[in-house]
Amino acid sequence: MFIRDVMSVKAGSEIVGIGPGAPISEAVKRMVEKDIGSLVVMHDGRMVGFITERDIMRGMHAHGCSLADVKVSELMEKEPIICNPEDSVDYARDVLTKSRLSHLVVMDDNQLMGVISFHDVAKACLKQANFENSLLKRYIRNWPE
Repeated sequence: MFIRDVMSVKAGSEIVGIGPGAPISEAVKRMVEKDIGSLVVMHDGRMVGFITERDIMRGMHAHGCSLADVKVSELMEKEPIICNPEDSVDYARDVLTKSRLSHLVVMDDNQLMGVISFHDVAKACLKQANFENSLLKRYIRNWPE
């Protein structure tokens, strides 16, 4: 299974972005309103960073929980780890797990395709495991004597 397969399940999903000069309060508002855990930081139509709930929590710790004057650009990841649609779901799972990330940006060459979450990857892995499990059970039931 590939990232493109996960992306096809999410077809029609909106890529929610924010500008680097926006206040963190706006980032939090968008995440809460959209029930998402990350935002793509965009400037002049291209991705310049990525911010997640974890980045905001780290910012709260560093700034004493007061982020009133903090801009998105101060907390965002400027060079996020990315994957492409042709990467395997196993690769994405390994990257997310080893890097302790909750989201991966999906890029095809220099074009932003979307964002996948650890939940999206886990769901795809479970779906694949269940499919393989059903094939094995069918095979064993029809085992020649």
